[in-house]
Amino acid sequence: MGNIVTEEITYSAGGVTMKGHLAHDTDQAGPRPGVLVVHEWWGRTEYARDRAEQLAGLGYVGMALDLYGEAREAANPEEASQLMTALIEDMDTTRLRFGAALQALKDHEAVDASRTAAIGFCFGGGVVTHMARAGATLDAVASFHGSLGLAVTDGPDHVDCRIAAYHGEPDKLVADEDVAAFEAEMQSIGAHYYLVQLPGALHGFSNPAATGNGQKYGLPLAYSELAETTAWSHMRLMFRDVFGD
Repeated sequence: MGNIVTEEITYSAGGVTMKGHLAHDTDQAGPRPGVLVVHEWWGRTEYARDRAEQLAGLGYVGMALDLYGEAREAANPEEASQLMTALIEDMDTTRLRFGAALQALKDHEAVDASRTAAIGFCFGGGVVTHMARAGATLDAVASFHGSLGLAVTDGPDHVDCRIAAYHGEPDKLVADEDVAAFEAEMQSIGAHYYLVQLPGALHGFSNPAATGNGQKYGLPLAYSELAETTAWSHMRLMFRDVFGD
């Protein structure tokens, strides 16, 4: 697996200080693609940090960004909903904070700034599809049980970014109308996209903590090893195709 090291990357946007968790393999020589990890509505939790480290193990530089500021984590669904909703209602600020994180990643000495991607989970999945549609300088994005309605936004007539969305067919937290709108938006701009529908997978299927959180808070969440493995494997193949590594 190499020698994975982590560091805290502090950056700011609009007067808010944010903290990214960056991971890379110091045994690898030369710059390599950088991949942002956009967190669930809970904030930049251990789960997001672990995903950044997994990406480092695959040969990329992974950075779990911080959309809430000061690496804030929600204590419960009510707080998480408030934090997430504030950013959904102010996508200008969300784009600004994402852009600051992307620049911080590109500025790192281990990153090839010409090759970047982003992955996101739940709220973060919607954010990465939104940023791709809005024309952010990304080569690929992958959304896991994401809020796909956020992809319907103003942007260029065509985007070159590769876009993958992994969605559980019985997901009760992402409306069927939002999934259909995502696909229509991608088709309208001739995007190179994948919509991978996963039978039996509920919202949160990629996160092992989802089942416990669903039971604790009475939410339709559940982890699925099969769905997670399927989606993550497809993402890896897409990244290999895009980056040639």
